[in-house]
Amino acid sequence: MGRFDGRTVFVTGATSGMGESHVRGFHAEGAQVVIAARNPEAGRKLAHELGERAFAVRLDVTDEDAWATAAQSAQSRFGPVSVLVNNAGAQHAAALIEDTALEVWNRALAVNLTGQFLGIKHLTPSLRRAGGGSIVNIASTMAHVGSPYYAPYVASKWALRGLTRTAALELGRDGIRVNSVHPGVISTPLITEPVAPGQPAIGDLYSPAPFAVPRLGTPEEVTALVLHLASPESAFATGSEFVLDGGLLLGPALAA
Repeated sequence: MGRFDGRTVFVTGATSGMGESHVRGFHAEGAQVVIAARNPEAGRKLAHELGERAFAVRLDVTDEDAWATAAQSAQSRFGPVSVLVNNAGAQHAAALIEDTALEVWNRALAVNLTGQFLGIKHLTPSLRRAGGGSIVNIASTMAHVGSPYYAPYVASKWALRGLTRTAALELGRDGIRVNSVHPGVISTPLITEPVAPGQPAIGDLYSPAPFAVPRLGTPEEVTALVLHLASPESAFATGSEFVLDGGLLLGPALAA
């Protein structure tokens, strides 16, 4: 038996990178998985591969009407949602603050912060109907430091920490736990492919060699933590921040 047999899990940004890994992880553990993504064709392809316990919905996380429709579709197909994984996120081209266009700032906050706010807003009633559950917000190690050239992204992830803690306080007595996961540099297209034409991939500018675990992380390692936080195994954890970065935030490790 799987840890999520008979439970419905809703994952955003679900067709590539960490999101796809989360979908596959929950499905392997018996869940009914709602694959929410802006690309409906990719969502349907993944759902078809996984079979009847997978269902794709089109979702732009910045669109409140789309959230309302997706939440209703998920419940109509599988019943109340027990787990929400707010995974969708967006990076932007590197630029100094003084050179950052307002639309770039607005887009980063819309996807990385407002999108997660809307997910909590529109799926909380479903989690209540399920008798409680878990919300996992995907943040970043950039939510703990400053990072030159990435002010919009950094600001959105710092703000997500406050949203997570506030939601945990509001929903705890409903049996809904809310936690955040803060991945370091994970081997996904966001890291391995250029964010904008003419700019190097973030992974090309980063070397994990000085850190305690001297390699990039994998999506599957993040998924393992997300599964734990979504399950009863972490029943006493809420409003907490879980860093998974191989020691990046610690700084350089003692040389061997």
